[in-house]
Amino acid sequence: MTKLAPENASGSEQGAARDFIRARIEQEIKQGKVAPDQVQTRFPPEPNGYLHIGHAKSICLNFGIAREFGGKCNLRFDDTNPVKESTEYVNAIQEDVSWLGFSWNAQARYTSDYFDRLYEYAEELIKLGKAYADSQSADDIHHTRGTLTEPGKNSPFRKRGVAENLDLFRRMRAGEFADGAHVLRAKIDMASPNMVMRDPVLYRIRHARHHRTGDKWCIYPMYDYSHCISDALERVTYSLCSLEFENNRELYDWILRTLNLFPSRQTEFARLNMTGAVLSKRKLIQLVTRKHVRGWDDPRLPTIRGLRRRGYTPEAIRDFCERIGVARADSRVDSSILDFCAREHLNRIAPRLMAVLNPLKVTLENYPENRTEWFEMPLNPEDAAQGSRKTPFSRNLLIEREDFMLNPPGKFHRLAPGREVRLRYAYYITCKEIVRDEQGEITELVCSYDPDSKGGSSSDGRKVRGTLHWVSAPHAVKSEVRLYERLFAMDNPEENLPDGKDFTFNINPASLSVTEGYMEPALAEYDVGSKVQFERLGYFCVDKDTRPERRVFNRIIGLKDSWSRIAAKS
Repeated sequence: MTKLAPENASGSEQGAARDFIRARIEQEIKQGKVAPDQVQTRFPPEPNGYLHIGHAKSICLNFGIAREFGGKCNLRFDDTNPVKESTEYVNAIQEDVSWLGFSWNAQARYTSDYFDRLYEYAEELIKLGKAYADSQSADDIHHTRGTLTEPGKNSPFRKRGVAENLDLFRRMRAGEFADGAHVLRAKIDMASPNMVMRDPVLYRIRHARHHRTGDKWCIYPMYDYSHCISDALERVTYSLCSLEFENNRELYDWILRTLNLFPSRQTEFARLNMTGAVLSKRKLIQLVTRKHVRGWDDPRLPTIRGLRRRGYTPEAIRDFCERIGVARADSRVDSSILDFCAREHLNRIAPRLMAVLNPLKVTLENYPENRTEWFEMPLNPEDAAQGSRKTPFSRNLLIEREDFMLNPPGKFHRLAPGREVRLRYAYYITCKEIVRDEQGEITELVCSYDPDSKGGSSSDGRKVRGTLHWVSAPHAVKSEVRLYERLFAMDNPEENLPDGKDFTFNINPASLSVTEGYMEPALAEYDVGSKVQFERLGYFCVDKDTRPERRVFNRIIGLKDSWSRIAAKS
C-alpha cells in the first residue's frame, strides 16, 4: 500500500519533481548529457482497447516530464497486431489524452509508419548473422526455450545461412507461407540467464488486414523489436516503461547497439495498482463482455471513459497521479486518494444546490396555501463569482427521511417531535404532528414556520443547532439518481478466492443502486457532464442518458473526507 504522510500530501510540482526519473534527468542535464529541449518521451498505447487510470499515470509521467523540461512527448500507437486493433480505439485514446489536458508533439505517430524501416533493419540483422528464419512451430519454440534453471536448446534451423534466411524472410513478406509456418528470430544466446535473450521472435506471419496499411503486409514485427527501433527513429531519450518490461531492457539495448541506432534508453517504474479495482486490460474486457458492467464507460470502471462519465475531472486525475508519485517497486494505492483529489477540486468548482433522495413530506400548517416565495441563494458560498439562483419555497416541502427521528440520541441535531430546526436559507420550522399510514409508517410531518426567521436567522436572536436542506414539493423536478460504490468488495479482488472462482466472485452486488430524486428547479438547467454538489449529500454529475423528460445524475463521491484515515495509516 502506498503510504502518504500528511506533509507530503500537497500535490505540489516540487514534490513531483523529486521522483527518481526526474532526478536522473536533472542530473544528466547538469552533466551536459542532454539539453532540456532534447528531452524526448513518448506514450505508446496499443489501439486494442480503452485507456484506464493506470495509463493515466503513464500519460501524466511522459507528457508531464516533457512539459516540465521544455522537451517533447510523442503519442505513438503500437499498432503491430492487426487482429485486435481498430480506428475506434485510436480515436478514443486521442480523445482521452486530450481530455486529460495533454498535447502531443506534431501529429500522432504509429509503429506502422516505420514498417518499411523495420523490415529493412530486420534484413540487416540477417546479413549480420544476428537473425534467422525458424520453421519450428510455436509450441516447439516454447518447449525448447528452457527454464530459469535450465538453458534452452538451439533450433535445428539456427545454422541456416544468410542467403537462405534472406530468401525465406522475403518470401514470408511476399505471402507465400501460412500463419505460423515460419518466424524470424534474433540469434543471441539460448543459454542466457535472461529468458528474453534466448533467441526472441522478431517477426511473425499474420495474414490480416491492418487498419492503416490494409493488405500491404502479412508479416508484423513483435513489440520488443519494433518498440526500441521506433524510439530510436524518433530520438526518444527516455523510454519509460512499467516494471514488467525490466527484463526486456537487455534486448532493447542489444537491438539498438547491434544496428548502431540512436541510443534511446529504457527506464522502468512501478505500474499503478489500486484498491477495489482491477487494472488488467484482459480482466476489464471480461467485465465488459460478460456484462458485469454496462460497457467501457460504465462509471464503476477505472477506465478514463468510466471515470469521465462518473464525473471525475481531469484536474483531479492529474493531481492523483502527482500525489502517488513514481516509484521503483510495485505497491497498491488506496482508491480513497483519488476520491480525495476529486473532492478537493469539486469543492472549488461545483455549484451547491438542493436535492432530496429519500423524501419525507413536510406541511407547514401556518404557511399560506397558495403562496410561493423565491429565495436568492448563492451557488457556492466560498466563491461569490459563481453567482446565485432563485429557489421556490411553499407550504409543502420535502426533506430527507434521515433528517427526522422520533427518539433522537443526544447528538442528533436535526428534526424531532417538538424540535425546531433551520431550513437552509429559508425559515425556522418546528415539528408539531406526525402523520402515519395504515401500516404505521411515517408519511408526513406537520410543522409550523416562524415568519420572523426569513433567510434562516431569528429576529429575537435565538439559535438552533440543526440546518436541513429541502425542496418545494410542487416545484420539485423528478430525476433518476445512480448511486455508485466500489465495483469490488475486496481491496484486492484477486486474493483469497474460493476454488474454481475468478476475480469476478468479489464483485460488489451493491456497486450500483438507482433511486428517484427530487431536485430544486435550477438543477434542470445543467447540461450533460456538469458537476454539482447536492448539499449535504455529495457530488453528482449529469449523465449522458439525460433526456428533456428525464434527468439522470451519477453520484461521483460523497462529502466525507477520508484523507485523515489514509494519513493515519502512514
